[in-house]
Amino acid sequence: MKKYILNSLFAAVVLFAASCKPEIETPAGTTAGQANFSKYIAVGNSLTAGFADGGLYLEGQKVAYPNLLAAQMATVGGGAFTSPFFADAQANGSGYLTLSALVNGSPTLANVTTNLAYRDATHLAKYTGEVQNLGIPGMRVDLAFAAPYSAANMYMERLLSDTQVGTTTYFQFIQGRNHSFFSLWLGNNDALGWATNGGVTTDATNVLTDKATFSMLYSNLINALTAGGQKGVVGTIPDVTAVPYFNTVTVGALLAAAKAINPAAVAVFIQTGTGVRAATGEDLIRLPFQTAGLFGTGTIPYGLDPRNPIANNWVLDKDEIIRVKDYVNSYNSTIKSLANSKGLAVADTYTYLNMVKAGIAIQGININSAFITGGAFSLDGIHLTPRGNAVIANVFIDAINSKYNSTIPSIDITKYRGVKFPDK
Repeated sequence: MKKYILNSLFAAVVLFAASCKPEIETPAGTTAGQANFSKYIAVGNSLTAGFADGGLYLEGQKVAYPNLLAAQMATVGGGAFTSPFFADAQANGSGYLTLSALVNGSPTLANVTTNLAYRDATHLAKYTGEVQNLGIPGMRVDLAFAAPYSAANMYMERLLSDTQVGTTTYFQFIQGRNHSFFSLWLGNNDALGWATNGGVTTDATNVLTDKATFSMLYSNLINALTAGGQKGVVGTIPDVTAVPYFNTVTVGALLAAAKAINPAAVAVFIQTGTGVRAATGEDLIRLPFQTAGLFGTGTIPYGLDPRNPIANNWVLDKDEIIRVKDYVNSYNSTIKSLANSKGLAVADTYTYLNMVKAGIAIQGININSAFITGGAFSLDGIHLTPRGNAVIANVFIDAINSKYNSTIPSIDITKYRGVKFPDK
């Protein structure tokens, strides 16, 4: 997943195991089963990297699901796991959003602009050394094979030498790691980029990847990662409509707000690919619209008159929803089929995050997909909170244990926070 418009301390043992070289004896009664966790690598996008709250920063990196997973693997013989952490002095990385106030349910978000990790206006501080968390925010299956993208993506550029920038593909970057086990959670952006742009294609980051192309390229990824007979786990692609980004600003709420000011308001009007029409509850408004300051403005009130509808890029309309779900289902069919052909574990995050959307109790904690209060999703409405990462790491753990007869212990999600609320 890429960066979008909306711009605590943890248990010491977890952080130590995730960032250092643990020497942990395997406890009695635990086993790696048929898997070898001695060198684990994680391949993926922003979800793998620990991107959260609209940015990549140190706290998010430390609680990225692969770091939590690696710490648990250490109890069954797993080895060290290295991540490209920002330095403490640059802990705020690319910058991110904080919740500075919440008044009557209305949030005020602020950008963190101190202790950033930029070496110039558009490039992050370089990281050198071995890396096993290979998550790159913005990475897609199709762009994993495009060398120029490594220069355009600042998160990947920071991990490459100057001679590799623009000439090395992500597909090449993840190879030669001498891994014994891998996780692969990639493909979200091949659908999500298009959806979060309101179903409008403007560049290579928001096109829907052709289904046959996705299948061919994902197969190439799987073949490379299993070339030495390695085992691993793959994650399915979540339903794009399961996240707060598409479920917070509703047509009903917009119309109610308009009627409170002007009782004569009859509908919210949207521009779709087939024309202008009144919006219904089947159409999804993007989260950034709530702070865009557009609704109801102008001589002809924006969004309240068919002559001045909400622009197409702000809305994922019902026809676009049908289309993107069809693509996601196709991608997931490919992922499951290829994983089964290689004997890999499958973490079905699609099904699990739809359960979270409906609301679920985990280890005595209620989690859902409500913006800010749901506990699972961060302030950008797409990426995970520390608690959300712990929950997803357990989904991966369950899949690994089931497939390989291992006994990796589950993570205590109560040790991880949801959205951080402002101090009173």
